[in-house]
Amino acid sequence: MKVLITGGAGFVGSNLASRLAQEGMDIVILDNLSRRGTERNIDWLLGKHPGSIRFIEGDIRNPEACSKAAADAGIIFHLAAQVAVTTSVTDPRNDFEVNALGTFNMLEAARGSSADPVFLLSSTNKVYGGMEDIEVVEGDERYRFADYPDGVGEDRPLDFHSPYGCSKGCADQYVRDYSRIYGLRTLVFRMSCIYGPRQFGNEDQGWVAHFLISGMKGNPVTIYGNGKQVRDILHVDDLLDAYLEGVKRADEIKGEVFNVGGGPDNTLSLLELISLMEELYGREMNYSFADWRPGDQPVYISDTRKVRGRFGWKPKYPVRKGIGNLHSWITENKGLFA
Repeated sequence: MKVLITGGAGFVGSNLASRLAQEGMDIVILDNLSRRGTERNIDWLLGKHPGSIRFIEGDIRNPEACSKAAADAGIIFHLAAQVAVTTSVTDPRNDFEVNALGTFNMLEAARGSSADPVFLLSSTNKVYGGMEDIEVVEGDERYRFADYPDGVGEDRPLDFHSPYGCSKGCADQYVRDYSRIYGLRTLVFRMSCIYGPRQFGNEDQGWVAHFLISGMKGNPVTIYGNGKQVRDILHVDDLLDAYLEGVKRADEIKGEVFNVGGGPDNTLSLLELISLMEELYGREMNYSFADWRPGDQPVYISDTRKVRGRFGWKPKYPVRKGIGNLHSWITENKGLFA
């Protein structure tokens, strides 16, 4: 089966492409190579899976590029996006064109295809906004919800905050509605913090990898806020398991939304990650504090009971094991970060 992965040269996309190529799928990647590390990921993929992956350098803002790439694809993983809140604030037009218009272009490409593709969108927990109405308790190293022991569920009202939240929220709702209106087999995965090998994180996105890479290089890290912000984190291999289970069930779950993250059992604050890094590197980390960024949630933890119950899925990487896995990959591939 032909599988199209938009943003397939990125962190999640390259891991997904490699997994599917190993399973004998015919992979097409559409990517404009705008993010740091994407060219290295493409070289790695084409070297590891010669003949199994076709790369198209193109942009989802171009409807023709979308239609050509999607032709005859039985599955479309739409991962291409502008991914940083800070970038969306400084350049909201580009953010809108990539996330909202780009997703619309891909949906139209899917609707025009004769292959009736499954269409999976990588959405975000940012569609829930700042969640200011939820009571948060401050501890020594982390915030926690006063209630919500299972995390935030899919029934949480949407509240788009920041241009990024608006553009991804628009994409999220378009993908849902194309199932209702046009019958497309669409799925929306609202993801929390994903981490793992082949992540070239930076200050704006991919914070777990950014911290670890900075620690390896001895570079200072800036913590925006007080560092007690908590996220549930999910290793990329666990995410791919959820993706593939979802695609298998597309006929029965089309049009649905799923929160996909580490859940309450896999959470980490920024300060806790710093402490864990000091254990891994055997030295103190160099970090400082700056003002909070817009739309930053003190706590976000995904309620994953729906995806667990419907897919029979659960994460296999607890926090320490997953962070150790990423640390090992970074250490073994120092040359990629020169």
